[in-house]
Amino acid sequence: MLVGVPKEIKNHEYRVGLTPESVAEMVHHGHRVIVETNAGAGIGDDNAEYQSAGAEIVEAAAEVFERAEMIIKVKEPQAVERAMLREGQILYTYLHLAPDPEQTKDLVASGAVCIAYETVTDNSGGLPLLKPMSQVAGRMAVHAGAHCLEKSQGGRGILIGGVPGVLPAKVAVIGGGVVGFNAAQIAVGMGADVTILDRNPEVLERLAIHFEASAKTRFSHRANLADCVADADMIVGAVLIPGAAAPKLVTRDMLRTMKRGAVLVDVAIDQGGCFETSKPTTHAEPTYVIDDVVHYCVANMPGGVPRTSTYALNNVTLPHALAIADKGWKQALKDDAHLRNGLNVWDGKITCAPVAQALGYEAVPADAALA
Repeated sequence: MLVGVPKEIKNHEYRVGLTPESVAEMVHHGHRVIVETNAGAGIGDDNAEYQSAGAEIVEAAAEVFERAEMIIKVKEPQAVERAMLREGQILYTYLHLAPDPEQTKDLVASGAVCIAYETVTDNSGGLPLLKPMSQVAGRMAVHAGAHCLEKSQGGRGILIGGVPGVLPAKVAVIGGGVVGFNAAQIAVGMGADVTILDRNPEVLERLAIHFEASAKTRFSHRANLADCVADADMIVGAVLIPGAAAPKLVTRDMLRTMKRGAVLVDVAIDQGGCFETSKPTTHAEPTYVIDDVVHYCVANMPGGVPRTSTYALNNVTLPHALAIADKGWKQALKDDAHLRNGLNVWDGKITCAPVAQALGYEAVPADAALA
Protein backbone atom coordinates (compact mmCIF):
# COMPACT_ATOMS: atom_id res chain seq x y z
CA MET A 1 0.00 0.00 0.00
CA LEU A 2 1.12 3.57 -0.66
CA VAL A 3 0.88 5.48 2.62
CA GLY A 4 0.96 9.28 2.75
CA VAL A 5 1.97 11.55 5.64
CA PRO A 6 1.14 15.25 5.15
CA LYS A 7 2.46 18.03 7.34
CA GLU A 8 -0.07 19.09 9.99
CA ILE A 9 -1.50 22.55 9.30
CA LYS A 10 -3.74 23.19 12.31
CA ASN A 11 -2.65 26.24 14.31
CA HIS A 12 0.54 25.45 16.26
CA GLU A 13 0.24 21.73 15.56
CA TYR A 14 3.73 20.23 15.40
CA ARG A 15 3.01 16.51 15.69
CA VAL A 16 3.26 14.19 12.70
CA GLY A 17 1.40 11.03 11.72
CA LEU A 18 4.44 8.74 11.48
CA THR A 19 7.89 8.98 13.03
CA PRO A 20 10.92 7.83 10.98
CA GLU A 21 10.96 4.64 13.05
CA SER A 22 7.31 3.98 12.15
CA VAL A 23 8.09 4.64 8.48
CA ALA A 24 10.85 2.03 8.68
CA GLU A 25 8.31 -0.49 10.03
CA MET A 26 5.94 0.30 7.16
CA VAL A 27 8.72 -0.19 4.63
CA HIS A 28 9.80 -3.44 6.32
CA HIS A 29 6.25 -4.71 5.75
CA GLY A 30 6.62 -4.00 2.04
CA HIS A 31 4.72 -0.71 1.85
CA ARG A 32 5.77 2.59 0.30
CA VAL A 33 5.59 5.82 2.27
CA ILE A 34 5.54 9.38 0.96
CA VAL A 35 6.09 12.20 3.43
CA GLU A 36 5.53 15.89 2.81
CA THR A 37 8.75 17.86 3.13
CA ASN A 38 9.50 19.03 6.68
CA ALA A 39 6.47 17.15 8.07
CA GLY A 40 8.61 15.96 10.98
CA ALA A 41 10.40 19.23 11.67
CA GLY A 42 8.20 19.94 14.69
CA ILE A 43 9.42 16.80 16.46
CA GLY A 44 13.04 17.36 15.47
CA ASP A 45 13.15 14.77 12.66
CA ASP A 46 14.32 16.15 9.31
CA ASN A 47 13.78 14.95 5.76
CA ALA A 48 17.07 13.03 5.75
CA GLU A 49 15.91 10.89 8.68
CA TYR A 50 12.71 9.99 6.86
CA GLN A 51 14.64 9.19 3.69
CA SER A 52 17.02 6.97 5.67
CA ALA A 53 13.96 5.13 6.97
CA GLY A 54 12.82 4.50 3.40
CA ALA A 55 10.33 7.31 2.79
CA GLU A 56 10.04 9.40 -0.36
CA ILE A 57 9.92 13.13 0.35
CA VAL A 58 7.45 15.16 -1.73
CA GLU A 59 7.13 18.92 -1.89
CA ALA A 60 3.42 19.49 -1.41
CA ALA A 61 0.47 18.11 0.54
CA ALA A 62 -1.49 17.97 -2.72
CA GLU A 63 0.83 15.26 -4.01
CA VAL A 64 0.47 13.27 -0.80
CA PHE A 65 -3.33 13.36 -1.04
CA GLU A 66 -3.32 12.70 -4.77
CA ARG A 67 -1.08 9.63 -4.67
CA ALA A 68 -1.60 7.94 -1.31
CA GLU A 69 -4.06 5.11 -0.73
CA MET A 70 -4.03 5.78 3.03
CA ILE A 71 -3.47 9.15 4.70
CA ILE A 72 -2.07 9.01 8.23
CA LYS A 73 -2.41 12.22 10.25
CA VAL A 74 -2.75 13.39 13.82
CA LYS A 75 -5.44 16.07 13.89
CA GLU A 76 -8.71 16.22 12.00
CA PRO A 77 -8.29 17.29 8.36
CA GLN A 78 -8.72 21.01 7.84
CA ALA A 79 -11.06 22.30 5.11
CA VAL A 80 -8.33 22.52 2.45
CA GLU A 81 -7.29 18.93 3.25
CA ARG A 82 -10.82 17.60 3.22
CA ALA A 83 -11.24 19.01 -0.28
CA MET A 84 -8.37 16.76 -1.44
CA LEU A 85 -9.81 13.50 -0.11
CA ARG A 86 -11.26 11.12 -2.66
CA GLU A 87 -13.69 8.23 -2.77
CA GLY A 88 -12.31 5.04 -1.27
CA GLN A 89 -9.19 6.71 0.15
CA ILE A 90 -8.42 5.73 3.75
CA LEU A 91 -8.06 8.49 6.34
CA TYR A 92 -6.59 7.35 9.67
CA THR A 93 -6.41 10.13 12.28
CA TYR A 94 -8.23 11.85 15.13
CA LEU A 95 -11.60 13.18 13.91
CA HIS A 96 -13.80 14.21 16.90
CA LEU A 97 -16.83 14.58 14.62
CA ALA A 98 -19.70 14.98 17.10
CA PRO A 99 -19.19 18.74 17.70
CA ASP A 100 -18.00 19.43 14.13
CA PRO A 101 -20.83 19.35 11.56
CA GLU A 102 -18.77 21.03 8.81
CA GLN A 103 -16.01 18.45 8.95
CA THR A 104 -18.56 15.65 9.06
CA LYS A 105 -20.39 17.02 6.03
CA ASP A 106 -17.16 17.24 4.04
CA LEU A 107 -16.02 13.74 4.97
CA VAL A 108 -19.41 12.31 4.05
CA ALA A 109 -19.24 14.10 0.69
CA SER A 110 -15.69 12.85 0.03
CA GLY A 111 -16.63 9.18 -0.02
CA ALA A 112 -13.45 8.42 1.94
CA VAL A 113 -13.06 5.65 4.51
CA CYS A 114 -12.47 7.55 7.76
CA ILE A 115 -11.11 5.68 10.77
CA ALA A 116 -10.94 7.74 13.95
CA TYR A 117 -8.31 7.07 16.59
CA GLU A 118 -10.61 8.22 19.39
CA THR A 119 -13.27 5.52 18.92
CA VAL A 120 -11.00 2.48 18.55
CA THR A 121 -11.54 0.30 21.63
CA ASP A 122 -9.77 -2.49 23.52
CA ASN A 123 -10.72 -5.59 25.50
CA SER A 124 -11.22 -3.62 28.70
CA GLY A 125 -13.59 -1.13 27.07
CA GLY A 126 -10.92 1.58 27.01
CA LEU A 127 -9.82 3.85 24.20
CA PRO A 128 -6.18 2.87 23.65
CA LEU A 129 -5.46 5.31 20.81
CA LEU A 130 -6.85 8.20 22.82
CA LYS A 131 -5.19 7.22 26.09
CA PRO A 132 -1.63 8.52 25.51
CA MET A 133 -2.89 11.92 24.37
CA SER A 134 -5.28 11.99 27.32
CA GLN A 135 -2.31 11.32 29.59
CA VAL A 136 -0.37 14.17 27.99
CA ALA A 137 -3.34 16.56 28.03
CA GLY A 138 -4.20 15.77 31.64
CA ARG A 139 -0.67 16.51 32.76
CA MET A 140 -0.41 19.62 30.60
CA ALA A 141 -3.76 20.92 31.88
CA VAL A 142 -2.41 21.60 35.34
CA HIS A 143 0.79 23.18 33.99
CA ALA A 144 -1.29 25.44 31.75
CA GLY A 145 -3.75 26.24 34.53
CA ALA A 146 -0.96 27.08 36.95
CA HIS A 147 0.48 29.53 34.40
CA CYS A 148 -2.95 31.07 33.86
CA LEU A 149 -3.30 31.63 37.61
CA GLU A 150 -0.44 34.13 37.40
CA LYS A 151 -1.63 37.73 37.60
CA SER A 152 0.01 38.68 34.31
CA GLN A 153 -2.14 36.03 32.60
CA GLY A 154 -5.36 37.35 34.13
CA GLY A 155 -5.42 34.90 37.01
CA ARG A 156 -5.79 35.32 40.76
CA GLY A 157 -2.07 35.76 41.26
CA ILE A 158 -1.56 32.64 43.36
CA LEU A 159 1.05 29.88 43.35
CA ILE A 160 -0.59 26.51 42.87
CA GLY A 161 1.35 24.84 45.68
CA GLY A 162 1.42 27.81 48.02
CA VAL A 163 4.38 28.26 50.37
CA PRO A 164 4.81 27.62 54.11
CA GLY A 165 2.22 29.74 55.89
CA VAL A 166 0.13 30.38 52.74
CA LEU A 167 -2.56 27.97 51.51
CA PRO A 168 -2.19 26.25 48.12
CA ALA A 169 -4.63 26.63 45.24
CA LYS A 170 -7.84 24.61 45.29
CA VAL A 171 -8.05 22.47 42.15
CA ALA A 172 -11.24 20.64 41.15
CA VAL A 173 -10.98 17.91 38.51
CA ILE A 174 -14.28 16.97 36.87
CA GLY A 175 -13.98 13.39 35.64
CA GLY A 176 -11.83 10.60 37.06
CA GLY A 177 -10.81 8.89 33.83
CA VAL A 178 -7.40 9.01 32.15
CA VAL A 179 -7.33 12.79 31.78
CA GLY A 180 -8.63 13.42 35.27
CA PHE A 181 -6.31 10.91 36.91
CA ASN A 182 -3.24 12.41 35.22
CA ALA A 183 -4.35 15.97 36.00
CA ALA A 184 -4.85 15.04 39.65
CA GLN A 185 -1.42 13.39 39.79
CA ILE A 186 0.30 16.56 38.61
CA ALA A 187 -1.82 18.84 40.80
CA VAL A 188 -1.09 16.73 43.86
CA GLY A 189 2.59 16.65 42.96
CA MET A 190 2.63 20.46 42.74
CA GLY A 191 1.14 20.68 46.21
CA ALA A 192 -2.41 21.78 45.35
CA ASP A 193 -5.55 21.08 47.39
CA VAL A 194 -7.20 18.63 44.96
CA THR A 195 -10.78 17.37 44.68
CA ILE A 196 -11.82 14.87 41.98
CA LEU A 197 -15.47 14.50 40.97
CA ASP A 198 -16.95 11.51 39.16
CA ARG A 199 -20.28 9.70 38.91
CA ASN A 200 -18.90 6.16 38.98
CA PRO A 201 -18.53 4.79 42.54
CA GLU A 202 -15.90 2.29 41.38
CA VAL A 203 -13.81 5.08 39.87
CA LEU A 204 -14.13 7.13 43.06
CA GLU A 205 -13.04 4.14 45.14
CA ARG A 206 -10.04 3.49 42.91
CA LEU A 207 -9.00 7.15 43.07
CA ALA A 208 -9.44 7.28 46.83
CA ILE A 209 -7.24 4.20 47.26
CA HIS A 210 -4.56 5.58 44.95
CA PHE A 211 -4.37 9.12 46.31
CA GLU A 212 -5.27 8.32 49.93
CA ALA A 213 -5.18 11.62 51.86
CA SER A 214 -3.41 13.60 49.12
CA ALA A 215 -6.65 14.19 47.15
CA LYS A 216 -10.35 14.20 48.00
CA THR A 217 -13.12 12.56 45.99
CA ARG A 218 -16.75 13.62 45.63
CA PHE A 219 -19.71 12.18 43.80
CA SER A 220 -20.53 14.42 40.84
CA HIS A 221 -24.11 15.60 41.15
CA ARG A 222 -25.20 19.21 40.63
CA ALA A 223 -25.00 20.26 44.27
CA ASN A 224 -21.47 18.93 44.81
CA LEU A 225 -20.37 20.28 41.45
CA ALA A 226 -21.75 23.75 42.20
CA ASP A 227 -20.03 23.73 45.58
CA CYS A 228 -16.65 22.79 44.09
CA VAL A 229 -16.98 25.31 41.26
CA ALA A 230 -17.62 28.16 43.69
CA ASP A 231 -14.70 27.13 45.90
CA ALA A 232 -12.07 26.34 43.23
CA ASP A 233 -9.16 28.41 42.03
CA MET A 234 -8.74 26.08 39.05
CA ILE A 235 -11.13 23.61 37.43
CA VAL A 236 -9.98 20.95 34.97
CA GLY A 237 -12.77 19.62 32.73
CA ALA A 238 -11.91 15.99 32.02
CA VAL A 239 -15.24 14.54 30.90
CA LEU A 240 -15.54 12.07 28.02
CA ILE A 241 -18.42 10.19 26.42
CA PRO A 242 -16.76 8.14 23.64
CA GLY A 243 -17.61 9.54 20.22
CA ALA A 244 -20.29 11.88 21.57
CA ALA A 245 -20.38 15.58 22.41
CA ALA A 246 -19.29 16.35 25.97
CA PRO A 247 -22.07 17.32 28.39
CA LYS A 248 -22.12 20.97 29.53
CA LEU A 249 -21.64 20.40 33.24
CA VAL A 250 -20.53 23.86 34.40
CA THR A 251 -23.23 26.36 33.49
CA ARG A 252 -22.98 30.11 33.01
CA ASP A 253 -24.83 30.56 36.30
CA MET A 254 -22.21 28.44 38.08
CA LEU A 255 -19.48 30.49 36.42
CA ARG A 256 -20.82 33.64 38.07
CA THR A 257 -20.20 32.09 41.50
CA MET A 258 -16.48 31.62 40.85
CA LYS A 259 -13.68 33.72 42.28
CA ARG A 260 -12.35 36.57 40.18
CA GLY A 261 -9.27 35.32 38.31
CA ALA A 262 -10.13 31.63 38.72
CA VAL A 263 -9.14 29.39 35.81
CA LEU A 264 -11.06 26.83 33.73
CA VAL A 265 -9.06 24.33 31.67
CA ASP A 266 -11.38 22.44 29.31
CA VAL A 267 -9.63 19.28 28.12
CA ALA A 268 -12.97 18.09 26.68
CA ILE A 269 -12.96 20.89 24.11
CA ASP A 270 -12.19 18.45 21.26
CA GLN A 271 -15.66 17.02 21.91
CA GLY A 272 -17.30 20.41 22.29
CA GLY A 273 -16.24 21.20 25.86
CA CYS A 274 -17.85 20.56 29.25
CA PHE A 275 -18.25 24.21 30.30
CA GLU A 276 -21.17 26.16 28.86
CA THR A 277 -18.87 29.10 28.10
CA SER A 278 -16.18 27.05 26.34
CA LYS A 279 -15.06 27.73 22.78
CA PRO A 280 -11.97 26.29 21.05
CA THR A 281 -8.75 28.28 21.29
CA THR A 282 -5.24 27.76 19.94
CA HIS A 283 -1.71 27.71 21.31
CA ALA A 284 -1.27 31.14 19.68
CA GLU A 285 -4.17 32.63 21.68
CA PRO A 286 -4.94 30.05 24.35
CA THR A 287 -7.18 32.01 26.72
CA TYR A 288 -10.11 34.38 26.97
CA VAL A 289 -12.03 35.81 29.93
CA ILE A 290 -15.75 35.62 30.70
CA ASP A 291 -17.20 36.93 33.98
CA ASP A 292 -13.64 37.48 35.27
CA VAL A 293 -12.85 33.77 34.83
CA VAL A 294 -9.91 32.76 32.62
CA HIS A 295 -10.80 30.04 30.08
CA TYR A 296 -8.06 27.85 28.59
CA CYS A 297 -9.64 25.77 25.81
CA VAL A 298 -6.82 24.76 23.44
CA ALA A 299 -8.15 22.01 21.18
CA ASN A 300 -4.78 20.36 20.51
CA MET A 301 -3.01 20.64 23.84
CA PRO A 302 -0.57 17.73 23.22
CA GLY A 303 0.64 19.59 20.12
CA GLY A 304 2.52 21.86 22.51
CA VAL A 305 4.88 18.98 23.38
CA PRO A 306 4.99 17.35 19.94
CA ARG A 307 7.96 15.04 20.31
CA THR A 308 6.65 13.37 23.44
CA SER A 309 3.14 13.27 21.98
CA THR A 310 4.07 11.93 18.55
CA TYR A 311 6.17 9.08 19.87
CA ALA A 312 3.55 8.17 22.48
CA LEU A 313 0.85 8.25 19.81
CA ASN A 314 2.81 6.15 17.30
CA ASN A 315 3.29 3.47 19.95
CA VAL A 316 -0.44 2.76 19.82
CA THR A 317 -1.48 3.78 16.29
CA LEU A 318 1.24 1.97 14.35
CA PRO A 319 0.04 -1.63 14.92
CA HIS A 320 -3.39 -0.79 13.51
CA ALA A 321 -1.85 1.18 10.63
CA LEU A 322 0.23 -1.87 9.73
CA ALA A 323 -2.85 -4.11 9.89
CA ILE A 324 -4.78 -1.79 7.57
CA ALA A 325 -1.87 -1.56 5.12
CA ASP A 326 -1.09 -5.30 5.24
CA LYS A 327 -4.64 -6.61 4.89
CA GLY A 328 -6.60 -3.73 3.37
CA TRP A 329 -9.08 -1.81 5.49
CA LYS A 330 -12.00 -4.21 5.07
CA GLN A 331 -10.13 -7.32 6.14
CA ALA A 332 -8.36 -5.49 8.96
CA LEU A 333 -11.72 -4.32 10.34
CA LYS A 334 -13.28 -7.77 9.87
CA ASP A 335 -10.45 -9.33 11.86
CA ASP A 336 -10.51 -6.79 14.70
CA ALA A 337 -13.79 -5.67 16.23
CA HIS A 338 -11.99 -2.99 18.24
CA LEU A 339 -10.48 -1.41 15.13
CA ARG A 340 -13.92 -1.73 13.50
CA ASN A 341 -15.25 0.61 16.19
CA GLY A 342 -12.92 3.23 14.79
CA LEU A 343 -14.81 3.43 11.50
CA ASN A 344 -16.74 6.71 11.58
CA VAL A 345 -17.46 7.49 7.91
CA TRP A 346 -17.69 5.16 4.92
CA ASP A 347 -19.09 5.64 1.41
CA GLY A 348 -20.91 8.82 2.37
CA LYS A 349 -22.47 7.25 5.47
CA ILE A 350 -21.94 7.70 9.22
CA THR A 351 -21.02 4.43 10.93
CA CYS A 352 -20.46 5.77 14.46
CA ALA A 353 -23.78 5.90 16.30
CA PRO A 354 -22.92 8.70 18.79
CA VAL A 355 -21.78 10.92 15.91
CA ALA A 356 -24.94 10.19 13.93
CA GLN A 357 -27.10 10.94 16.95
CA ALA A 358 -25.28 14.18 17.74
CA LEU A 359 -25.50 15.51 14.18
CA GLY A 360 -28.82 14.14 12.96
CA TYR A 361 -27.58 11.47 10.54
CA GLU A 362 -28.89 7.96 10.15
CA ALA A 363 -26.31 5.57 11.61
CA VAL A 364 -25.26 2.70 9.34
CA PRO A 365 -23.63 -0.23 11.20
CA ALA A 366 -19.96 -0.72 10.40
CA ASP A 367 -20.77 -4.33 9.50
CA ALA A 368 -22.63 -3.02 6.46
CA ALA A 369 -19.38 -1.57 5.13
CA LEU A 370 -17.73 -4.98 5.41
CA ALA A 371 -20.49 -7.02 3.80
